[in-house]
Parts: sequence; structure tokens; C-alpha cells
Amino acid sequence: MIDQLASGRQCTISADGYVATIATIGASLRSLRHDGRDLVVPYAADEVRPAFRGAILAPWPNRIVDGQYHYGGEDHQLALTEPTRRHALHGLVVWHDFAVTREAVDCVELTTTIPPQIGYPYRVELEVRFAVGPGGLTTTVIGRNLSTRTAPWGTGPHPYLVPGDGRVDSWTLELPADTVLTVTPDRLIPLALADVATTADGALDYRTPRAIGDAKIDHAFTDVTRDGNGLATVRVWDHAGQGVALSFDEVCPWIQIHTADRPEPDQDRIGLAVEPMTCAPDAFNSGVGLIHLAPGEIHETTWRIQAIHREPGPSLGAPGESARAL
Repeated sequence: MIDQLASGRQCTISADGYVATIATIGASLRSLRHDGRDLVVPYAADEVRPAFRGAILAPWPNRIVDGQYHYGGEDHQLALTEPTRRHALHGLVVWHDFAVTREAVDCVELTTTIPPQIGYPYRVELEVRFAVGPGGLTTTVIGRNLSTRTAPWGTGPHPYLVPGDGRVDSWTLELPADTVLTVTPDRLIPLALADVATTADGALDYRTPRAIGDAKIDHAFTDVTRDGNGLATVRVWDHAGQGVALSFDEVCPWIQIHTADRPEPDQDRIGLAVEPMTCAPDAFNSGVGLIHLAPGEIHETTWRIQAIHREPGPSLGAPGESARAL
């Protein structure tokens, strides 16, 4: 009766010390461990997934302001799934029960189809591939437009990273992004791009690793520094130097960081949301990074979560070779 669990069917894959469990509701990363250590905030198999923890976001990540946008010569109105701020949040597939199309010891593939509907009159097939190996957990998302007209498209994940002991306040963050998207304080409506070095007196500048402390972050960043393979990497460590890294390819020029501030004491700041995004928040209106998926066209993007370690110190030092994968 495993399919009757609240989070859907459970698909567990493992290799090289990594064990990941994928729940079919939302193609969600329900848990990820390396050598017994949690790398994301887990939830129970027979639990309705808390918020968007570990879910795949599509056909847009983040929010569409007022759930309204104009595309293809038509005005569209989506359901407001973030009622307190009156926005359409995190796409349409977060509560889909994905089908398992391939399952092996170290990998699993899930698929679903977004049907044409009010607010999004396009048919898009979504395939999500999870694989574990020496480099950690790699996720690949493939969108395929089955419609007869071009569809607006964006995607990304919603993992809450856990480097080790403690909560967000005691962790150190390295975020290699030069630019932040400022937002209104009440509804998080995008305002303007700004330099992280000067915005809020540098409070959002984590290009050099430093403690998060009591900072409250719920912002999108861009202009990220990449390595020779085109990967950008966000790293988080605990006080002992245990850590977790999330790397993402050039198809995702944006990254949302959220310190998971919640009113419930047992949920408040227990993980750091690190969300690579193919487009900016409210891209269906601004067009920033929006993908125009032509009929029959395929779009693919990849990211990876990996355990890391660094020798502890007052501020864990500066980025460099001392940060190593496990």
C-alpha cells in the first residue's frame, strides 16, 4: 500500500554514501543523506509535504504577481496559491503525482504532463531524473512542449539545505552573486536590480563566506560567478566545518535564497532554501530569463547537491582549496 502514503510512492536510490528518497507527489526530494548525515530538511513519508520542501517547480519558479500575465496576445489569470501575498506561487506541478518511468539502484525518472487549463492553456510534458554518484545527487529537469503554440516556461527546485548541526543562525554561507533583486517588504514584488556590495549596507553580500546570523533573506540573486565548467556553487557550513553545496548550470542564471523564517517554532530557520531558477521572479510579466518553448521544443537544466567539509575556524576562512567534497 506504499502508493497510499501522503507524499506518494517512495523511490530510494543510493551510491557512494549518498541515499536519496524521492516522493512522487511533486517529484519531491523527501530526504538526502551522506554517510548518515542529512543534507536537506527531510519530512515523513506519510506526511503531506510541508510547503514546497524539496518540490520541483514548473512551469514557473517563484511567484507571478497577482497571478496575472499577458502572453501570446492573451490575458491570463492563474489561481492565487500564495493567498497572503495574492500571487501565483511556484508553478502547477507541486501537487502532481508523478509517474515512475524508470527506477534503478542509483537513479530514478519521473514524468507528468501539465494539461491546458485556465491561466496556462498549454500542454507541457515534464520529465525529472535523479541520480546519485561520487559527486552527490544530480537532478535534471526536461520540459517538452506538446502544444501547437509557444508556451512560457521556467523551472527550478526548492530544497532546504542542512549542513550539519544547529539552525540557520549558526551557519556560514558562501553565495557567489554580484547582484540582488530588491523587492517590496510586504508582498515581495520585484523592484530593481542592485549591487550586493551596496544594498542594505552589504547585508546581502555573501561572496566571501560569513555567518548568516539573524539575517532574514528571501531574495533572488544573479550575476553569479562560475567555474570553468560553467557551474555556480552555493555553499553552507556548520560551526564544525560540515557542509553542503548546491551547484547549478548556466541554464539557471538566478538563485533564490530564503532563511525559512516561519511562525512555527519547530519549523523556523531549520534549513536554508537554495533555489536555482531559469528565470527571474515574476518572469511571466517582466520577461527576464523567460523561456519561450516552441511547439515540440525541449528545454533541459541540471543541478547537483553534494556533501562538503572544511576545517573549522573563526569564520571558516575564505573560499579556496580548503573546501573539499567528501
